[in-house]
Amino acid sequence: MHPERIDKETWRHHAWFNRLQSIALLLFLGGFLGLLGWLLWGAPGVVMLLAVGLSGVIANPTLSPRWVMRLYGASRLGPERAPALVDVIKRLSVRAALPTSPQLYYVPSSLINAFAVGHPQSSAIAVTDGMLRRLDLREIVGVLAHEMSHIRNNDLWVMGLADMFSRATSLLSLLGQALLIASLPLVFFSMVSINWAVILLLIFAPTFSSLAQLALSRNREYDADLNAALLTGDPDGLASALAKIERIQGGWLEKILLPGRGVPEPSLLRTHPDTSDRIARLMALKPTRRDQGTWTSRKDLLHVHERSRYGHPVKRRPHWHLNGLWH
Repeated sequence: MHPERIDKETWRHHAWFNRLQSIALLLFLGGFLGLLGWLLWGAPGVVMLLAVGLSGVIANPTLSPRWVMRLYGASRLGPERAPALVDVIKRLSVRAALPTSPQLYYVPSSLINAFAVGHPQSSAIAVTDGMLRRLDLREIVGVLAHEMSHIRNNDLWVMGLADMFSRATSLLSLLGQALLIASLPLVFFSMVSINWAVILLLIFAPTFSSLAQLALSRNREYDADLNAALLTGDPDGLASALAKIERIQGGWLEKILLPGRGVPEPSLLRTHPDTSDRIARLMALKPTRRDQGTWTSRKDLLHVHERSRYGHPVKRRPHWHLNGLWH
Protein backbone atom coordinates (compact mmCIF):
# COMPACT_ATOMS: atom_id res chain seq x y z
CA MET A 1 0.00 0.00 0.00
CA HIS A 2 1.04 3.62 -0.45
CA PRO A 3 -0.61 5.62 2.34
CA GLU A 4 1.91 8.40 1.76
CA ARG A 5 0.37 9.16 -1.62
CA ILE A 6 -1.87 11.88 -0.18
CA ASP A 7 -1.00 15.26 1.28
CA LYS A 8 -1.33 14.60 5.01
CA GLU A 9 -1.42 18.27 6.01
CA THR A 10 -4.31 19.01 3.65
CA TRP A 11 -6.08 15.89 4.90
CA ARG A 12 -5.71 16.96 8.56
CA HIS A 13 -7.01 20.44 7.77
CA HIS A 14 -10.14 19.09 6.06
CA ALA A 15 -10.65 16.39 8.70
CA TRP A 16 -10.59 18.81 11.65
CA PHE A 17 -12.85 21.24 9.83
CA ASN A 18 -15.37 18.45 9.17
CA ARG A 19 -15.27 17.28 12.79
CA LEU A 20 -15.82 20.76 14.18
CA GLN A 21 -18.64 21.36 11.71
CA SER A 22 -20.33 18.08 12.66
CA ILE A 23 -20.07 18.90 16.39
CA ALA A 24 -21.47 22.39 15.76
CA LEU A 25 -24.42 21.01 13.79
CA LEU A 26 -25.24 18.42 16.46
CA LEU A 27 -25.01 21.10 19.16
CA PHE A 28 -27.32 23.30 17.09
CA LEU A 29 -29.88 20.51 16.78
CA GLY A 30 -29.71 19.71 20.49
CA GLY A 31 -29.78 23.38 21.50
CA PHE A 32 -32.68 24.12 19.21
CA LEU A 33 -34.61 21.23 20.72
CA GLY A 34 -33.87 22.59 24.20
CA LEU A 35 -35.03 26.07 23.14
CA LEU A 36 -38.39 24.69 22.02
CA GLY A 37 -38.72 22.86 25.34
CA TRP A 38 -38.05 26.12 27.18
CA LEU A 39 -40.62 28.02 25.12
CA LEU A 40 -43.29 25.40 25.79
CA TRP A 41 -42.66 24.39 29.41
CA GLY A 42 -39.79 26.48 30.74
CA ALA A 43 -36.89 24.94 32.69
CA PRO A 44 -38.73 21.63 33.36
CA GLY A 45 -39.17 21.25 29.59
CA VAL A 46 -35.43 21.63 28.98
CA VAL A 47 -34.59 19.09 31.70
CA MET A 48 -37.14 16.65 30.29
CA LEU A 49 -35.82 16.98 26.75
CA LEU A 50 -32.22 16.62 27.89
CA ALA A 51 -33.16 13.42 29.69
CA VAL A 52 -34.92 12.09 26.59
CA GLY A 53 -31.98 13.09 24.41
CA LEU A 54 -29.47 11.40 26.72
CA SER A 55 -31.55 8.23 26.67
CA GLY A 56 -31.58 8.36 22.88
CA VAL A 57 -27.79 8.74 22.78
CA ILE A 58 -27.34 5.70 25.02
CA ALA A 59 -29.97 3.52 23.37
CA ASN A 60 -29.85 4.79 19.80
CA PRO A 61 -31.01 1.67 17.94
CA THR A 62 -29.07 0.16 15.06
CA LEU A 63 -30.81 -2.21 12.67
CA SER A 64 -29.29 -5.64 12.23
CA PRO A 65 -27.15 -5.61 9.06
CA ARG A 66 -28.40 -9.03 8.04
CA TRP A 67 -32.04 -7.89 8.37
CA VAL A 68 -31.41 -4.80 6.22
CA MET A 69 -29.75 -6.93 3.54
CA ARG A 70 -32.79 -9.20 3.42
CA LEU A 71 -34.94 -6.17 2.61
CA TYR A 72 -32.77 -5.56 -0.45
CA GLY A 73 -32.78 -9.22 -1.51
CA ALA A 74 -29.00 -9.23 -1.10
CA SER A 75 -26.80 -12.32 -0.97
CA ARG A 76 -23.39 -12.82 0.64
CA LEU A 77 -20.29 -12.37 -1.49
CA GLY A 78 -17.61 -14.77 -0.31
CA PRO A 79 -14.08 -15.54 -1.54
CA GLU A 80 -15.41 -18.02 -4.10
CA ARG A 81 -17.40 -15.31 -5.91
CA ALA A 82 -15.37 -12.17 -5.25
CA PRO A 83 -11.84 -13.03 -4.07
CA ALA A 84 -10.40 -9.61 -4.90
CA LEU A 85 -13.15 -7.70 -3.12
CA VAL A 86 -13.08 -9.90 -0.01
CA ASP A 87 -9.31 -9.38 0.12
CA VAL A 88 -9.81 -5.61 -0.21
CA ILE A 89 -12.37 -5.61 2.62
CA LYS A 90 -9.95 -7.44 4.91
CA ARG A 91 -7.08 -5.09 4.12
CA LEU A 92 -9.19 -1.97 4.54
CA SER A 93 -10.58 -3.29 7.85
CA VAL A 94 -7.05 -3.69 9.19
CA ARG A 95 -6.09 -0.19 8.04
CA ALA A 96 -9.29 1.25 9.56
CA ALA A 97 -8.61 -0.63 12.85
CA LEU A 98 -12.13 -2.10 12.88
CA PRO A 99 -12.69 -4.87 15.46
CA THR A 100 -14.38 -7.03 12.81
CA SER A 101 -14.45 -6.95 9.02
CA PRO A 102 -17.76 -5.94 7.44
CA GLN A 103 -19.64 -8.68 5.62
CA LEU A 104 -19.84 -8.12 1.85
CA TYR A 105 -23.23 -8.45 0.10
CA TYR A 106 -24.40 -8.42 -3.51
CA VAL A 107 -27.60 -6.55 -4.46
CA PRO A 108 -29.16 -7.60 -7.79
CA SER A 109 -29.78 -4.08 -9.10
CA SER A 110 -28.55 -2.22 -12.17
CA LEU A 111 -28.03 0.90 -10.06
CA ILE A 112 -24.38 1.85 -9.54
CA ASN A 113 -24.44 2.02 -5.78
CA ALA A 114 -22.96 0.82 -2.51
CA PHE A 115 -24.04 1.37 1.09
CA ALA A 116 -23.01 0.40 4.59
CA VAL A 117 -25.13 -0.62 7.59
CA GLY A 118 -24.34 -1.39 11.20
CA HIS A 119 -21.58 -0.20 13.52
CA PRO A 120 -17.87 -1.01 13.97
CA GLN A 121 -18.61 -4.17 15.97
CA SER A 122 -21.16 -5.56 13.47
CA SER A 123 -21.48 -4.19 9.96
CA ALA A 124 -22.06 -4.99 6.31
CA ILE A 125 -21.33 -3.34 2.97
CA ALA A 126 -23.60 -3.92 -0.03
CA VAL A 127 -22.52 -3.49 -3.64
CA THR A 128 -24.89 -3.59 -6.59
CA ASP A 129 -24.54 -5.58 -9.78
CA GLY A 130 -24.36 -2.30 -11.68
CA MET A 131 -21.38 -1.13 -9.64
CA LEU A 132 -19.47 -4.40 -10.03
CA ARG A 133 -19.90 -4.37 -13.81
CA ARG A 134 -19.40 -0.66 -14.56
CA LEU A 135 -16.52 0.29 -12.27
CA ASP A 136 -12.99 -1.10 -12.46
CA LEU A 137 -11.30 -2.61 -9.42
CA ARG A 138 -9.43 0.56 -8.48
CA GLU A 139 -12.68 2.55 -8.47
CA ILE A 140 -14.50 -0.15 -6.51
CA VAL A 141 -11.74 -0.07 -3.89
CA GLY A 142 -12.29 3.68 -3.50
CA VAL A 143 -16.04 3.20 -3.03
CA LEU A 144 -15.54 0.37 -0.52
CA ALA A 145 -13.11 2.55 1.43
CA HIS A 146 -15.73 5.32 1.48
CA GLU A 147 -18.34 2.96 2.96
CA MET A 148 -15.76 1.55 5.38
CA SER A 149 -15.14 5.10 6.57
CA HIS A 150 -18.85 5.54 7.32
CA ILE A 151 -18.65 2.45 9.53
CA ARG A 152 -15.42 3.54 11.19
CA ASN A 153 -16.80 7.02 11.95
CA ASN A 154 -20.08 5.56 13.27
CA ASP A 155 -21.91 7.82 10.84
CA LEU A 156 -25.07 5.72 10.97
CA TRP A 157 -25.26 6.35 14.71
CA VAL A 158 -24.54 10.09 14.26
CA MET A 159 -27.19 10.46 11.57
CA GLY A 160 -29.64 8.43 13.65
CA LEU A 161 -29.07 10.83 16.55
CA ALA A 162 -29.60 13.84 14.26
CA ASP A 163 -32.77 12.24 12.94
CA MET A 164 -34.04 11.77 16.51
CA PHE A 165 -33.40 15.46 17.25
CA SER A 166 -35.16 16.48 14.06
CA ARG A 167 -38.20 14.27 14.70
CA ALA A 168 -38.49 15.52 18.29
CA THR A 169 -38.30 19.12 17.06
CA SER A 170 -41.08 18.46 14.55
CA LEU A 171 -43.22 16.87 17.26
CA LEU A 172 -42.74 19.84 19.61
CA SER A 173 -43.48 22.24 16.78
CA LEU A 174 -46.72 20.41 16.02
CA LEU A 175 -47.66 20.45 19.70
CA GLY A 176 -46.98 24.18 19.93
CA GLN A 177 -49.12 24.89 16.87
CA ALA A 178 -51.94 22.78 18.34
CA LEU A 179 -51.78 24.78 21.56
CA LEU A 180 -51.93 27.97 19.52
CA ILE A 181 -55.05 26.84 17.68
CA ALA A 182 -56.68 25.86 20.97
CA SER A 183 -55.92 29.34 22.35
CA LEU A 184 -57.25 31.28 19.36
CA PRO A 185 -60.68 31.98 20.94
CA LEU A 186 -58.96 33.57 23.94
CA VAL A 187 -56.71 35.58 21.64
CA PHE A 188 -59.72 36.75 19.62
CA PHE A 189 -61.38 38.15 22.74
CA SER A 190 -58.07 39.72 23.90
CA MET A 191 -58.03 37.56 27.00
CA VAL A 192 -54.43 36.49 26.37
CA SER A 193 -51.52 37.87 24.38
CA ILE A 194 -49.26 35.86 22.08
CA ASN A 195 -45.58 36.27 21.37
CA TRP A 196 -45.67 36.03 17.59
CA ALA A 197 -41.89 35.62 17.35
CA VAL A 198 -42.24 32.40 19.34
CA ILE A 199 -45.09 31.25 17.11
CA LEU A 200 -43.03 31.83 13.99
CA LEU A 201 -40.14 29.90 15.53
CA LEU A 202 -42.45 26.98 16.29
CA ILE A 203 -43.80 27.02 12.74
CA PHE A 204 -40.39 27.06 11.06
CA ALA A 205 -38.62 24.81 13.60
CA PRO A 206 -38.94 21.63 11.45
CA THR A 207 -37.45 23.46 8.47
CA PHE A 208 -34.44 24.68 10.49
CA SER A 209 -33.84 21.20 11.90
CA SER A 210 -34.13 19.55 8.48
CA LEU A 211 -31.62 21.97 6.96
CA ALA A 212 -29.17 21.28 9.79
CA GLN A 213 -29.67 17.53 9.34
CA LEU A 214 -29.02 17.79 5.59
CA ALA A 215 -25.89 19.85 6.23
CA LEU A 216 -24.66 17.20 8.66
CA SER A 217 -25.30 14.48 6.07
CA ARG A 218 -23.27 16.35 3.46
CA ASN A 219 -20.48 16.91 5.96
CA ARG A 220 -20.29 13.20 6.82
CA GLU A 221 -20.01 12.41 3.09
CA TYR A 222 -17.07 14.79 2.75
CA ASP A 223 -15.44 13.20 5.79
CA ALA A 224 -15.95 9.69 4.42
CA ASP A 225 -14.31 10.75 1.16
CA LEU A 226 -11.27 12.10 3.00
CA ASN A 227 -10.92 9.00 5.17
CA ALA A 228 -11.31 6.75 2.13
CA ALA A 229 -8.36 8.52 0.53
CA LEU A 230 -6.37 8.02 3.72
CA LEU A 231 -7.23 4.29 3.85
CA THR A 232 -6.23 3.62 0.25
CA GLY A 233 -3.64 6.34 -0.30
CA ASP A 234 -5.32 6.78 -3.68
CA PRO A 235 -7.71 9.76 -3.96
CA ASP A 236 -7.82 9.28 -7.75
CA GLY A 237 -9.60 5.94 -7.41
CA LEU A 238 -12.63 7.34 -5.55
CA ALA A 239 -12.63 10.52 -7.65
CA SER A 240 -12.75 8.43 -10.83
CA ALA A 241 -15.62 6.35 -9.41
CA LEU A 242 -17.61 9.46 -8.48
CA ALA A 243 -17.13 10.96 -11.93
CA LYS A 244 -18.13 7.73 -13.67
CA ILE A 245 -21.24 7.26 -11.52
CA GLU A 246 -22.28 10.85 -12.21
CA ARG A 247 -21.74 10.40 -15.95
CA ILE A 248 -23.47 7.02 -16.32
CA GLN A 249 -26.26 7.25 -13.77
CA GLY A 250 -27.00 10.96 -13.66
CA GLY A 251 -29.13 10.91 -16.80
CA TRP A 252 -32.16 8.67 -16.99
CA LEU A 253 -32.38 8.06 -13.24
CA GLU A 254 -32.70 11.78 -12.46
CA LYS A 255 -35.39 12.11 -15.10
CA ILE A 256 -37.40 9.46 -13.26
CA LEU A 257 -36.72 10.56 -9.68
CA LEU A 258 -36.27 14.30 -10.25
CA PRO A 259 -38.26 15.28 -13.35
CA GLY A 260 -38.00 19.00 -12.60
CA ARG A 261 -34.24 19.11 -12.39
CA GLY A 262 -33.89 21.76 -15.10
CA VAL A 263 -33.28 24.28 -12.34
CA PRO A 264 -30.13 23.54 -10.28
CA GLU A 265 -30.94 22.07 -6.88
CA PRO A 266 -30.04 24.44 -4.01
CA SER A 267 -27.03 23.09 -2.11
CA LEU A 268 -28.93 23.49 1.18
CA LEU A 269 -31.43 20.83 0.07
CA ARG A 270 -28.94 18.14 -0.96
CA THR A 271 -28.28 15.09 1.19
CA HIS A 272 -25.01 14.52 -0.70
CA PRO A 273 -22.46 17.16 -1.73
CA ASP A 274 -22.11 18.14 -5.35
CA THR A 275 -19.93 15.59 -7.17
CA SER A 276 -17.61 18.24 -8.58
CA ASP A 277 -16.98 19.58 -5.06
CA ARG A 278 -16.20 16.09 -3.77
CA ILE A 279 -13.76 15.45 -6.61
CA ALA A 280 -12.08 18.83 -6.08
CA ARG A 281 -11.50 18.06 -2.39
CA LEU A 282 -10.06 14.66 -3.25
CA MET A 283 -7.75 16.16 -5.84
CA ALA A 284 -6.52 18.67 -3.26
CA LEU A 285 -5.12 15.71 -1.29
CA LYS A 286 -2.75 14.72 -4.09
CA PRO A 287 0.89 15.61 -3.42
CA THR A 288 2.81 17.71 -5.92
CA ARG A 289 5.38 14.96 -6.58
CA ARG A 290 4.66 12.04 -8.88
CA ASP A 291 3.98 8.66 -7.26
CA GLN A 292 4.79 5.20 -8.46
CA GLY A 293 1.43 3.54 -8.98
CA THR A 294 -1.24 2.81 -6.38
CA TRP A 295 -1.67 0.10 -3.80
CA THR A 296 -4.37 -1.48 -5.97
CA SER A 297 -1.75 -2.30 -8.59
CA ARG A 298 0.25 -4.64 -6.38
CA LYS A 299 0.40 -8.20 -7.69
CA ASP A 300 -0.28 -9.67 -4.25
CA LEU A 301 -3.65 -7.87 -4.20
CA LEU A 302 -4.98 -8.12 -7.73
CA HIS A 303 -6.75 -11.43 -8.00
CA VAL A 304 -8.62 -11.83 -11.26
CA HIS A 305 -11.69 -9.62 -11.04
CA GLU A 306 -13.97 -11.86 -13.08
CA ARG A 307 -17.38 -10.28 -13.56
CA SER A 308 -18.74 -13.62 -14.78
CA ARG A 309 -18.60 -14.83 -11.16
CA TYR A 310 -21.64 -12.69 -10.38
CA GLY A 311 -23.89 -14.47 -12.90
CA HIS A 312 -25.82 -12.80 -15.68
CA PRO A 313 -25.98 -8.99 -15.67
CA VAL A 314 -29.09 -7.44 -14.12
CA LYS A 315 -30.82 -5.60 -16.97
CA ARG A 316 -34.12 -4.60 -15.38
CA ARG A 317 -34.59 -0.96 -14.51
CA PRO A 318 -34.57 -0.06 -10.80
CA HIS A 319 -38.08 0.21 -9.36
CA TRP A 320 -39.93 0.81 -6.13
CA HIS A 321 -40.54 -2.27 -3.95
CA LEU A 322 -43.34 -3.01 -1.51
CA ASN A 323 -40.93 -2.63 1.43
CA GLY A 324 -40.48 1.02 0.44
CA LEU A 325 -36.98 0.63 -0.98
CA TRP A 326 -35.82 1.62 -4.46
CA HIS A 327 -33.30 -0.65 -6.16
